[in-house]
Amino acid sequence: MTETASLVGVKEHRVVLPGGLIAILGGGQLGRMTAIAARTMGYRVRVMDPEATCPASFVVDETIVGRWDDEEAARRLASGADAVTLEIEQIGVDALRRVAQLAPLRPGVEPVRIIQDKTLQKTWLAEHGFPVGAFRVVRSEAELQEAVPQLGARVFLKIGRGGYDGRGQARIGMGASATEEAIHAAWKSIGEMPAVAEKALDLDFEISVMAARNSAGEVRSYPAARNHHENQILAWSVLPADVPAELERRAEELASSICAALGIEGLLCVEMFVTRDGELFVNELAPRPHNSYHQSERGCVTSQFEQLVRTTCNLPLGDTALLTPAAIVNLLGEVWLDGAPDFAAALAVPGVRLHLYEKHTPRKGRKMGHLSAVGSTADEALERVLEAKRRL
Repeated sequence: MTETASLVGVKEHRVVLPGGLIAILGGGQLGRMTAIAARTMGYRVRVMDPEATCPASFVVDETIVGRWDDEEAARRLASGADAVTLEIEQIGVDALRRVAQLAPLRPGVEPVRIIQDKTLQKTWLAEHGFPVGAFRVVRSEAELQEAVPQLGARVFLKIGRGGYDGRGQARIGMGASATEEAIHAAWKSIGEMPAVAEKALDLDFEISVMAARNSAGEVRSYPAARNHHENQILAWSVLPADVPAELERRAEELASSICAALGIEGLLCVEMFVTRDGELFVNELAPRPHNSYHQSERGCVTSQFEQLVRTTCNLPLGDTALLTPAAIVNLLGEVWLDGAPDFAAALAVPGVRLHLYEKHTPRKGRKMGHLSAVGSTADEALERVLEAKRRL
């Protein structure tokens, strides 16, 4: 946000000390874990969420109930707050601007506006010279019919706004030819909304890098995490990624460069594809804590949640060094659908901890919690957490 001589500008670079009030747009599990870190550091916390009993509501001082585009709820959230951050990027731009009029908003309105729409995000990345795979922005079925053969007939279609965890996505030409009928069905399946059509890459594996930037422009990146997805939902993630040193360097530099170019004040997670020939491409951006860095709470000097509190309050950035290899595995609603999980059996595995989000209605694909584990190596940490899940 551009600094002015207004009161907001004066407040913009002020350090918010413990005892201050942090406001968070979003009260899901990311807001919950950020709030826990903030309370550990002595801050008061207020959140805004469409659900009164959201996961964060059980650990914060106040919950404002409102839709993501509710400007009045956003005003109530920010009023009297010392600083505001977010745990979900799908906040209405007008609501973000309303917040920014009342308190320092980190990461800022413009970075979120760009990131929350994949059509803008992908175009911004390409225009700024960051490595992305071949893609086309499509706003009609006719444009999609034209784009698919240009991209090589094997295409991922991703809705511009609102899609996550595989929702709002379709595959074209995977296991069947990309006929006009298949393309029509894909377009219908995403609700005939503006989208990004991406060429399917020859992937080796996926990684992510979390970067943090403060108002002085200092950037620190975390070591890369290696990620495994099932049905487009993150299944497990492990730190370190155990990739070649040159790839690790490139990935960390890429995340830091994107964070700086966007002018983020806060966190930015950069999801990346590594192809079989060693090329590195940016997949997606998230201006908030990220599922693939939950294990930073166990393995790093500073967790991603404490780091968000630090950037929000304009405190010095925390050390991002890895202390011990760590891994997480997500617990989706399916774990509950056949009966109560055997948490005692899972916790009998050495180095394992349980993290539940207090979501009371398990559904297929819904993230209900995660298991974390540490080990002497990345492989050991990952095997421990996967064994714990098997015992559930």
